[in-house]
Amino acid sequence: MNATQEQAVVDFYRYPPIGDNDWLYGFATAKVRVLASMMLSRGALLDMANAESFAAAIELLAGGEYAIAPDAGGVAGIEQMLLEKRTQVRELFADLMLDDEIQELLRARVDFANMRLAVRRVVTEKPLGTGYSDEGSVPAEQFEEVFEQENYSRFPMYMQEAVEEAILGYYQKKDIRRIDYGIDRVQAVYELKRAIELKSEFLQSLFRTKIDLTNIRTMLRLKMAEREEKDLLLGGGFVEIDRFVHGFDIGYEAMATLFYSTPYYDILERGVSYLSREKSFLHVEKECEDHLVGFLKTTRSITAGPQPVIAYLLMKENEIRTVRMLLTAKKNGLDTKIILDRLGEN
Repeated sequence: MNATQEQAVVDFYRYPPIGDNDWLYGFATAKVRVLASMMLSRGALLDMANAESFAAAIELLAGGEYAIAPDAGGVAGIEQMLLEKRTQVRELFADLMLDDEIQELLRARVDFANMRLAVRRVVTEKPLGTGYSDEGSVPAEQFEEVFEQENYSRFPMYMQEAVEEAILGYYQKKDIRRIDYGIDRVQAVYELKRAIELKSEFLQSLFRTKIDLTNIRTMLRLKMAEREEKDLLLGGGFVEIDRFVHGFDIGYEAMATLFYSTPYYDILERGVSYLSREKSFLHVEKECEDHLVGFLKTTRSITAGPQPVIAYLLMKENEIRTVRMLLTAKKNGLDTKIILDRLGEN
């Protein structure tokens, strides 16, 4: 029985356990605690969302780490700045993380993201081109060469499995979304398996929570599209797959009740209410994001350990994505209400 086939057990109220202290990480924990205190506040993000214009939103960032120089080069310059911020936080993580195997596991996220881009270009007969991140285990320039030669054996095993799952999934129904579903499945299995091998309670909790949140999104998106492709649900989470399957057969008004005994009741209650009313997944996405960030914040109870270092990396990446989302929305003149709906109320 593999990690994704084990019986799901929920023996906690809201967030799963995060493991014990590791005093080797005393300095690293202290450093990320200081850096976390300097992250953008909720109020700062709301001010950006309510800014009257793109220029006004940019002005609100002046004086902080996201300050944009006048000669930044417009939208392209802003995007480059944000990518550099992401690179910096990943380099810091590599410096502070003493466990090489945890570094390798977190870098694999980039490999899977690059794989999504490459496979999408291949099946749609577009040039493999550029745009791949060079922060994974596989050099970015290697993607074009491997795919042109179809020599996937040059990839690590988890990436070979991702290529096969994604391409086969696509050609079964010629559905581009099956690429993401296939890679999600391989990534979930790989991450949870490695977390178990590393005996990391925190990483096991993190990846099982991510599986549950992915299943919530998948269930609701398939339900809205009136599709019942149960094989797209992922195993290995805290919540049993049968509960998600049952969600296909009930009305939206009963969805939250179905998950009442799980840690995700609030996500379904608020997210589905908005989904039914607005026919939009904005609140579902935000509720899932908030739940994951809430879990990461529980690492504040750890005095020293790899958990706060990992949590800071993921929360900082989330902050960078949020800044990108706000600036893009303002640049495109998106209605402030929609931006606030995506940003959430909490």
